[in-house]
Amino acid sequence: MGKRRRATGRSKTKPAVLGGVIALAVGGAGFGLYALYGGASADEASTLSDHKSVKTGPPSALEVKTVTTRFLTAWQQGRIAEAAAATDDAPAATALLTGYAKDARLKDVTLTPGTAAGAKVPFAVKATVSYQDVSKPLAYSSSLTVVRRASDGVALIGWQPGVVHPELKDGDTLVTGESGTPPVKALDRTGAELTVATYPSLGSVLDGLREKYGKTAGGKAGVELRVVRGKASEKAGLSDKTLVELREGTPGTVRTTLDPKFQAAAEQQVTKRKQASVVALRASTGEILAVANSGHGFNIGFQGSLAPGSTMKVITSSLLIDKGLAEADKKHPCPKTFDFGGWKFHNDDDFEIKDGTFKASFARSCNTAFISQAGKLKNDDLTKQAQQVFGLSMNNWSIGVPTLDGSVPVQSAAQMAASLIGQGGVRMNPLNMASVAATVKTGTFHQPYLVAPSVDHRQLATASRTLSPKTLGQLRELMNFTAAYGTAAEAMSGLGPDYGAKTGSAEVDNQDKPNGWFTAYRGDLASAGVVQAGGHGGDTAGPIVATLLKLGG
Repeated sequence: MGKRRRATGRSKTKPAVLGGVIALAVGGAGFGLYALYGGASADEASTLSDHKSVKTGPPSALEVKTVTTRFLTAWQQGRIAEAAAATDDAPAATALLTGYAKDARLKDVTLTPGTAAGAKVPFAVKATVSYQDVSKPLAYSSSLTVVRRASDGVALIGWQPGVVHPELKDGDTLVTGESGTPPVKALDRTGAELTVATYPSLGSVLDGLREKYGKTAGGKAGVELRVVRGKASEKAGLSDKTLVELREGTPGTVRTTLDPKFQAAAEQQVTKRKQASVVALRASTGEILAVANSGHGFNIGFQGSLAPGSTMKVITSSLLIDKGLAEADKKHPCPKTFDFGGWKFHNDDDFEIKDGTFKASFARSCNTAFISQAGKLKNDDLTKQAQQVFGLSMNNWSIGVPTLDGSVPVQSAAQMAASLIGQGGVRMNPLNMASVAATVKTGTFHQPYLVAPSVDHRQLATASRTLSPKTLGQLRELMNFTAAYGTAAEAMSGLGPDYGAKTGSAEVDNQDKPNGWFTAYRGDLASAGVVQAGGHGGDTAGPIVATLLKLGG
C-alpha cells in the first residue's frame, strides 16, 4: 500500500438552546434536567415512570430531549464529569472533552441543538480557539444519538468521537499549537496552484501531500487547530487535518502530475452521480491526471476498498489464457448457472450463450464462463497473476499520498471461484482498475504516481513479469470487442478504434443496487470509475470514464 500517514476548556457559562428555548438558565428556572425532574439525576429521570422495570425500545422524545439537554449544557459549561456521565462511555468521553479545552484550547463554547429526528439530534458548535496572543472563531455542525443502555434501560448519549467533531475517529485528538509540519502549496502539472475551492475532491489529497512533503518542501510551520490522527486512522490511510489556521506558516511547494483539464472534467462528472469516483492516468508512464469523488471526505478513488465485480475479469482472463483454459475466438461454456464449492453461481437474469466464444462471454460479462474454470486453478493462481503481472496486492505502491493497492487474497472453494468474477475477498478502487487497463494497453505495469519519484528519490513498485505476446494480444482483443460491441459499447461509442473497456457490477450486502464499475483505455489514456449503488457499470460509471477519455483527442 502507499505510505500511510497520520491534525490533532473550561468554557464560560453560556446557555444552550433547544428548539429556540433556553436550555438551562444560570441560577434560575431554565428548561433543564433538574427543572424537569425536581432535582432527579439523569439515570433517575430516565426511569422515573417505573424505576423497577428495565425500559426497552427506542428512547422516547422526552428522554432524547432530556439527555441531550443535560449533555450539551454540561459540556458547554465545562462540567466534563457530568457531561461524560450522560454518555454510554464515560472514560472515553471524559478524555476527549477534557482535551477539547486543554489541548485544543477551545473556550467560549456555545452548543445549540437543532430539531431531533428520532433519537438523532443535530447541534451547532461555536467556540474560540486561542493560542498565546492569537484567537480565531470556530464554527461547525455535529450530531449525537441517544441510545438505551441494555443493562438497565437508561437513555444515554451513544458515545462516538464524531460527537465532539465530525472529523474525529477513534484514537484521534484535537490539538492547537505549532503544527510541526509546514504547509505546502500543491501545484498541477502546469504550475498552477491546486486548491479545494477550485477542486473540492482534493481535500484529502492535499492533506496527504502535506503529511509526506511538508517537512522537506522548504516551508515553515504555523499555528493551527488540527486533527491529529491516532493509530486506527493512520492504518486507514487518513492524514492529519487542519481545522483553523491561527498563524500562517510559510508553505513549501510540491508539483503534482494532475492535469487541470482532466481534473476539472472529473470534478464535474462525479457531481452527476451520488457516491461516484473516477481516476485517469497516462498509461505509458503511470502519471495520475485526475482523481475525483462525489463525497469530498474519504478518497474512494485512491483508498477505496470495494469488490470490483466483473472488471476483475480482465485479470482473470489473462490468467485463463496464460494457462490455456480459454482463447478469444474458441468456443467456451457460458451456461445459465454453475455450481462450485457448494454455491450456485448465476449470470445476470440467468442468460446463457450457446456455442459462443470466450470473446462473446467476456463482452457480455458471463460469470459462469469464468466460474466453470475454477476447478482447474490453484487457490493462489489469481493472487499471483494480480501481483506478478499487474503489480497489485503487494502493499508497496508509493504514489505520493496514501493508497490502497488492491487486495487479492488467496482463497479456496466457492470464495476462490467468486474472486474470479471480482467478488469474494477481492477489493479494489478506481486507481487500481485504471492501472489494470493501462497495463493491458502498454503491456507493462507502470506504478501510478501523483508526485514524480525524482522529487524525493523514492522507488516505484514494479511487476515481476509481463504477459506473453499471445496472451496480451488476446486480452486487448477482448477489451476492444467489449468496447465496440459488448456491454461497454454505448459508453465508448465514437472513441475507437484504439480502445478497450470492461464493465462490472458488484453485489453488496444490504444494498438494493450493485456498485457499477467501468475500466477502459483509449490511446495513451486509462481511466476507471465506480458508482456505488448505481447499477450496471456501463450505464453509470461508463459515461464518466468515457468523458475523460475523450479529452485525449
